[in-house]
Amino acid sequence: MVVTVEAEAEEPGPLAHYALLAAALTDVGTERPHNEDACGLELEQAERAVVVVCDGVSSYEAGETASAKAVDVMLRAFRESGPTLATPKRLVRAVQQANIEVYDLALVVPELRGMATTLTAAAVDRGELSAAHIGDSRLYLARGATITQLTKDHTVAAERSRMGLLSEKKARVHPDRSTLTRSLGRELIVAVDRITTRVVQGDALIVCSDGLYNVLEDHEMREIAQGSDPAAACRALIEAANVRGTIDNLTAAVVRVVGATPDLPRPAGLRARLRRLVGRGP
Repeated sequence: MVVTVEAEAEEPGPLAHYALLAAALTDVGTERPHNEDACGLELEQAERAVVVVCDGVSSYEAGETASAKAVDVMLRAFRESGPTLATPKRLVRAVQQANIEVYDLALVVPELRGMATTLTAAAVDRGELSAAHIGDSRLYLARGATITQLTKDHTVAAERSRMGLLSEKKARVHPDRSTLTRSLGRELIVAVDRITTRVVQGDALIVCSDGLYNVLEDHEMREIAQGSDPAAACRALIEAANVRGTIDNLTAAVVRVVGATPDLPRPAGLRARLRRLVGRGP
């Protein structure tokens, strides 16, 4: 039996600038009896959304608990911090809070000792993407005919590849391709990769666990994400991976920028600011 848990943001009304559509879906897959992946999303306004994907590690009970707890705490902390705080800071603080609460829970419940999870979260706010990343779930940006992996895998094989000790092709099938070098909840303090960039109308963001990207090619994910609304795209990604016979749980979240993204005014350079300070310029 296939069990799915889906979260979908409502379609906005008349499209405002920077308007977004978002959805997230997790599936147990075809081989495993339990789902240790978890996902969630918040759509605060038509132009502000956050999605998160976690892939639990350790035993079934601990992995499932770690991923679900991380998603719940991260979204709650992000929501409670409020939009008056800059989005990148909100996101990282929420991830750090999730790390603390997963770590603390593992300390007091013996059956959960050593539990941990990956976490990849992406927040889009008026055309600005902020992401926080730990582990080997991934964030991709699909734009036009290209797709770019914005995150780095925190695995033994990936780090050897970045050092030039393994080719990318060999890293994909290396025995240590899933051996994490960093995870959320294992230690009280965790290093978080931070990513910021602009997104434009027509862009699609894909956040996914390794059960998805290990069986689908990047260009296949791009075509699916760009060809449907986010909810349909998530379902199509999951179905395509299950048809390939993925041996893992799998999760996909898709965010599409559907509203126009006018250029923001660029901040004045140092020379212009100095001229204003001394009264020699506008």
